[in-house]
Amino acid sequence: MSKNEEWTTVIKPRNKLFEVNLKELWDYRDLISLFIKRNIITQYKQTILGPVWFVVQPALTVIMYMIVFGGIAGIPTDGVVRPLFYLSGTCMWQYFSECLTKTSNTFVTNSNIFGKVYFPRLSMPISDVLSNLVRFGIQLGFFGVVYGVYAIIGDSGAHFTWYALLFPVLVMMLAGLSLGFGILISSMTTKYRDLQVLFSFIVQLWMYATPIVYPLSQTNSKFWCGIPVHKLMCLNPVTPVIETFKYGFLGCGDFVGWRWLIYSFVFMLLLLALGILIFNRVQKSFMDTV
Repeated sequence: MSKNEEWTTVIKPRNKLFEVNLKELWDYRDLISLFIKRNIITQYKQTILGPVWFVVQPALTVIMYMIVFGGIAGIPTDGVVRPLFYLSGTCMWQYFSECLTKTSNTFVTNSNIFGKVYFPRLSMPISDVLSNLVRFGIQLGFFGVVYGVYAIIGDSGAHFTWYALLFPVLVMMLAGLSLGFGILISSMTTKYRDLQVLFSFIVQLWMYATPIVYPLSQTNSKFWCGIPVHKLMCLNPVTPVIETFKYGFLGCGDFVGWRWLIYSFVFMLLLLALGILIFNRVQKSFMDTV
């Protein structure tokens, strides 16, 4: 190599645990877009309905909720018709849970790729979060159609509030929370595979600790060990996001409060920092343990 020539790409070990090379991620944006296309195409390849499953899944889920929680259990929905209430929570939760599940298996499911060629390891979980936005967008479109139908045929009990303008921030918070939790779990499952089974069970229980099938207002007068259940529910960082979405688009219940929304945002930032710290530490030697 002559003195006048320079390397176009330099690969070197990272010494700083909190280092995130955003320029490198941007340079690999074409690879990230290929991962996104792969995730979308392969998910429903060789299926009859294809992307229609993006709508069928939440629709069947809402019907089940209407029968079990609305019909049998008789849980109220703050005056909003049940299909809209359940669909709003289902769309948001499925985006979060899908991103969380995919990113939590980053090292294990992609070990064959990681062992063959170098690229920024964070590009894989990031592509999972971004590819799920397509599914989320289709489901939101379905939610909009159902919303419009109820607006035409009669009173749905739902109305917009200006908090709906926070929607982009809410989606960003869900993406950040799922990415933070996901890369943290994926870093631990490289060595302890039992955590994958445990984590899948925790995600199922987590949904019932989030006001998806019931309104948060139902916990206002309840206490657990002398602590208001409402406050315990809001400690779940996903709860303020879901409740703000419902209040913005359905107008049901009361706004959870800015302090809880800020709490979720700060929690997301700290979680991402911790996740990146552990991720950068594990990625140096994960091929020896996977």
